Amino acid sequence: MWGCVILSGQQQNQTSKVEGDEVSIQRNEKKSLKQIFFGEKEGYPEDLDKIELRRQILTIAGPASAELLLTQLVSMVSNMMVGGLGTWAISAVGYTIQPKFLMMTMFQAMNVGATALVARYKGAGDRERANLAMHQSIMITFLLSIVFSVIGYVFARPLVIFMGAETEQAISAGTEYFQIQMLLFPISSLVLAITAILRGVGQTRVSMVYNIVANIVNVACGFLLINGMWFFPRLEIVGAAWAVNISQIVAFIIAAIAIVRGSDILQFEFSKLFHWKAEIIRALVKIGAPAMVEQLVMRSGMIIYTKTVTSLGEATYAAHIIANNIMSLSFMNGQAFGIAATSLLGQSLGRERADHGRAYVRRCRQYGMIVSIIMAVAFIFLGKQICGLYTDDQWTISLAASVLVVAAIMQPLQSSQLILAGALRGAGDTKAVAFCTFVGIIIIRPLVSLTLINLFNVGLIGAWIAFLLDQSIRSVYTLVRFNSGKWQKITI
Repeated sequence: MWGCVILSGQQQNQTSKVEGDEVSIQRNEKKSLKQIFFGEKEGYPEDLDKIELRRQILTIAGPASAELLLTQLVSMVSNMMVGGLGTWAISAVGYTIQPKFLMMTMFQAMNVGATALVARYKGAGDRERANLAMHQSIMITFLLSIVFSVIGYVFARPLVIFMGAETEQAISAGTEYFQIQMLLFPISSLVLAITAILRGVGQTRVSMVYNIVANIVNVACGFLLINGMWFFPRLEIVGAAWAVNISQIVAFIIAAIAIVRGSDILQFEFSKLFHWKAEIIRALVKIGAPAMVEQLVMRSGMIIYTKTVTSLGEATYAAHIIANNIMSLSFMNGQAFGIAATSLLGQSLGRERADHGRAYVRRCRQYGMIVSIIMAVAFIFLGKQICGLYTDDQWTISLAASVLVVAAIMQPLQSSQLILAGALRGAGDTKAVAFCTFVGIIIIRPLVSLTLINLFNVGLIGAWIAFLLDQSIRSVYTLVRFNSGKWQKITI
């Protein structure tokens, strides 16, 4: 009898334990669902020193931010010098932007793969594979860039016309500008490839140096060649194009020297450029293919979006280019901390410490948010004064300043989206980023801008409201995707 009682008690305890486990599982499932939307609430890993965490992030993001910021400032100064020729000149340069970026999609995809692979191999201490990834990405970039250089030069005029150029002045100027840049397209592509590789191992200081030097050269040459100073001829748009080319030659020379000198994990050897390893190429394609789809989708959407804006007229498009050029300053914030997130998360996964990676990304977002708020305030209160540096046309200035208010609203969303997208790329989760880009840029931005401009006659403000909605949706998606933790299960 007592045995039956004891057995019954044991059964009840087991039943209670099973029921308790079920309740616990249900709670954990609810908690996981909550974490998908709101993220982990626990503190930083105990073995990750917060001061060291901050130092590592700023060591990568600091130089990257300085490099990107100066690059954009130089772009602004170049546009201001071109703007002195007239709003037609700003538009002529603007017509070449998206075609060139479209041609860069293949190389940007390769760069995403190279950064992620090199970061992962560095974290794992695999020097051989890191160097194979470096050499093969450089060689593939060089070969492909030659092909695209020829295509771009031959089809320069049709591309400029396709982007919306109507007057012969704008068509001729845009064609010349594009063709001159295509002459040294392989050089520009190699500079970007080397920069991506260096970022993978966290060496953003090196790329900062050669990009700063190159940008100074760009401004100096533009000053001399656009308007003609001293004994230099006045080349106008052609001078601006050659200024960019000369600066890229300087950047390539310094970047090549940095790669040849090597580092603790990377060591360039010319003969290894011809050593092909299927395993590395497959890994580059696995990460790079979705990134290429993302870039193709993004550029296709941007072309549709840009053509929608150009339909509003040359003066309105000039205001759009000015506002977009100024707002690009804020992209530097998200991109810099996104580079840090890519590198540090990739290295953390190489060490099999995803918890460290989450901590790095969390802090990157915090820093990015602070900078984005500062940028938003500047756009609202200083927008008109900054726009006035590009042109004397008051109508263009007022319109450009008004859309910068919309840009100010999107700053926190844009910063978060860029940083989280960088983190997902570092983990190799490029498919998710590609899907997000497809929805935002192919569906949301073009459709909303077409609707607001053509049906509601909102004008340029409508196009920027579409931009804001696109950034909002992508910001939410990347946050949900990162907090879901699915990127931890991706193998390379």
